[in-house]
Amino acid sequence: MTALLDIRGLTTEFRVNGRWHAAIQDVDLSLAANETLAVVGESGSGKSVTALSALRLLPQAGARIGQGQILFEGHDLAKLSERQMAQIRGNEIAMIFQEPMTSLNPTMTVGDQIAEVLMIHRGMSHAAGLKEARDLLDEVRVPDPGRRITEYPHQFSGGMRQRAMIAIALACRPKVLLADEPTTALDVTVQHQVLTLLDDLKRERGMGVIFITHNLGVVAQIADRVAVMYAGEIVETADCTRLFENPAHPYTEALLRAMPRVDRRADTLEPIPGSVPSITARPAGCHFAPRCGYARPDCDHHPALGPISGAGGSDHQARCILRAKAEDAA
Repeated sequence: MTALLDIRGLTTEFRVNGRWHAAIQDVDLSLAANETLAVVGESGSGKSVTALSALRLLPQAGARIGQGQILFEGHDLAKLSERQMAQIRGNEIAMIFQEPMTSLNPTMTVGDQIAEVLMIHRGMSHAAGLKEARDLLDEVRVPDPGRRITEYPHQFSGGMRQRAMIAIALACRPKVLLADEPTTALDVTVQHQVLTLLDDLKRERGMGVIFITHNLGVVAQIADRVAVMYAGEIVETADCTRLFENPAHPYTEALLRAMPRVDRRADTLEPIPGSVPSITARPAGCHFAPRCGYARPDCDHHPALGPISGAGGSDHQARCILRAKAEDAA
């Protein structure tokens, strides 16, 4: 399957106390058209940094892409000028940010904010942009869109603001959508509606979607493939069904044990001890070893991401000495 977006060996560094430290390291991700790739992990794992790096939205002072490629339609986005990137952002690749209330401009009507994207990237007039904005709000199932385009963000509920953010992101019919925790602040009912909406729009438009989340319940509902991140690295990749049926990396197993389930009592949840290490204090070997119940002395060697034992192919990979194929572990 041809990749729509192909991230290869991406390392992004932050400057801390005068030294550069890798926030994400050697990240490989590929995304096909009409596919949803979920990127999962705790806060501090590097999920949002990966998405912001792909769109070159990190601050110029204090952050840099150290190495790697971000390939989109034959172009390496890491090498494009800022002017060239401005034509791609919101047009070819769009992003839904975490907090719709802080991402929307409180001084502009929702209709004007959607129309602004169309005026910049499509050269539409303000009147034409507002007409398209009404149609977009209708497409994302906002009731009475003709009236809603004249209202301000504070007049929208949380779920409605998120739908407005989706309308802005999809205004120019992008080929790739980066959704960064788009349902975190929503209640379960509205979350389900937003996830269903995103999945329907993906299928209708043939988009590729990278869905960033810490919620494995969301992953089970929406993802085709899953990449689990920990401490700036991909530690496991698999299709969604295989990951839930046969998790390979101890971190993935721990995430699943910590997830609430309707068939299990709440007091049986197993929290993961410790926390994700900061970018200035990551272990030299396996980054998860200090929190891992399976850790052994040879985990002080940094493992590579590779096929797991018994996987029957290379599509299911993990960064773990215990789970690696014998020839890879040797």
